[in-house]
Amino acid sequence: MLPRHRSWGTGGILSTVAATAETPKTFYLETFGCQMNVHDSERVAGTLMAHGYTPVETMQEAGLILFNTCSIRDKAAQKVFDRLANFKALKKQGKTFGVLGCVAQQEGDAIFKRAPHVSLVAGSASYARLPELIAQLEAGEPRVTGLSEAPEAAFETEFTRRDHPYRAYVTIIEGCDKHCAYCVVPYTRGGERSRASASVLAEVASLVAMGYTEVQLLGQNVNSYRDPSPAQLNFAELLAAVGEVRGLKRVRYTTSHPRDFTPEIVRAMGANPVLCDHVHLPVQSGSDRVLERMRRGYSRDQYLKIIADIHACPRPLAITTDIIVGFPGETDADFEQTAEMMHAVRYSGAFIFKYSPRPHTEAGAWGAGADDIPDAVKTERLMILQRRQQELQLEDNQAWVGRTLEVMVEAYHPKLDQWAGRSSSNRVVNFSSPLPAPVAALPTLAILGQPAPAPPPLPRGGLGRVLEPGAYVQVHIDKAGPNSFVGQHLDGRGPQLGWAELPAYAHSGSGPHSPKPELR
Repeated sequence: MLPRHRSWGTGGILSTVAATAETPKTFYLETFGCQMNVHDSERVAGTLMAHGYTPVETMQEAGLILFNTCSIRDKAAQKVFDRLANFKALKKQGKTFGVLGCVAQQEGDAIFKRAPHVSLVAGSASYARLPELIAQLEAGEPRVTGLSEAPEAAFETEFTRRDHPYRAYVTIIEGCDKHCAYCVVPYTRGGERSRASASVLAEVASLVAMGYTEVQLLGQNVNSYRDPSPAQLNFAELLAAVGEVRGLKRVRYTTSHPRDFTPEIVRAMGANPVLCDHVHLPVQSGSDRVLERMRRGYSRDQYLKIIADIHACPRPLAITTDIIVGFPGETDADFEQTAEMMHAVRYSGAFIFKYSPRPHTEAGAWGAGADDIPDAVKTERLMILQRRQQELQLEDNQAWVGRTLEVMVEAYHPKLDQWAGRSSSNRVVNFSSPLPAPVAALPTLAILGQPAPAPPPLPRGGLGRVLEPGAYVQVHIDKAGPNSFVGQHLDGRGPQLGWAELPAYAHSGSGPHSPKPELR
């Protein structure tokens, strides 16, 4: 998985609980990994802020330095220890270090031996106990751990600081029961635990009331959701119910496992345009022999049948995927079947990784000799697939030139005088607009569980209004590259050309992908 780096600073966000001038409590939180980790960091930050801590921009300013970690690949885990080593000198300044998340759960107390300056090690199941763990540190405990088994309500915390003013993450299921041969998630995240549908819908409704227009439903295997309440909704039914919440404009979800992906999910998506035109469906390999060794639980033909169902949706759905190259025993013929799969499906984006053995996994227990594909061969196969995927994306994206997409505005780049946003199918679109940009800061982010602060007033431009992040606009596509589009904001001018006018091969979607989902 691409290590996704995010650090928590002030960022215009105001804590609703001020630390005292005499004893200020500050924290710096750096995040690696997937959307689940990003959302976990929102929960951690919200909990800390609700208990008197203030976020700061740098480690040097912080009293508490936290790393929320990813262990899905060896490289991602090693990067955390590199960061810890680089900043261990700050311990002499009285700063406290903590390791959270999957590396914490995977390595446990061994982290204290490898990085003796660390004082806190806590897995994601312990976040609800974070105030208790922090209190132990404040009381002078030199080393504190939170590595217990996940309770049923582990993903629900009282306070969540939201990192984005218009898009919000909502966890509906945690853990995994699939036990793929290469994957450490069942060990670091535990077994599958679904959240009651009423709780999910109540959180979505509260987010809409706070001004959010897009939510993303999260889970290691999000479509494995099974409602534990008497309503007993399956994932397709919950997805449809979320899509009916008034005020929402977009609903996304990630990551799906092919074993639990049903035609009912496609029907729900086709029936309601609020459900975004994007499916992330990891294939991992196009070879039946490799899929069996991976314990994926489906064949190449079964996966392609799911793809056919997705392509049959009345509305075109973009499809992205994950692929592992160099899994033990992968032959040249196996690899070529994976390359052929990319052409058969025409993914709009692919996250491609070299296999690395992980502890506590079936493949990891095969021993060092089992990892029999030389790194140079893995690298070559990775580059071949990356080049092919870029070629496919560029070819398919050209079909969208001259068309119009609805784009959620995300950012303004003053040096380029250009806006950026995403379409429903997760295409990145850069565009110019006749409307001026606001000169005020973005609205203050909210903490779920506390009153949302009012956003600052925005000045009005010469046209009587401004374009702001969070707005939905129609953009005419003028150019297309392999990873993004360039276009013009129509601002109510010109026709919107529908997807039905696109060539058939473009109906699977094209363009880049969102931050990397959990590698499943």
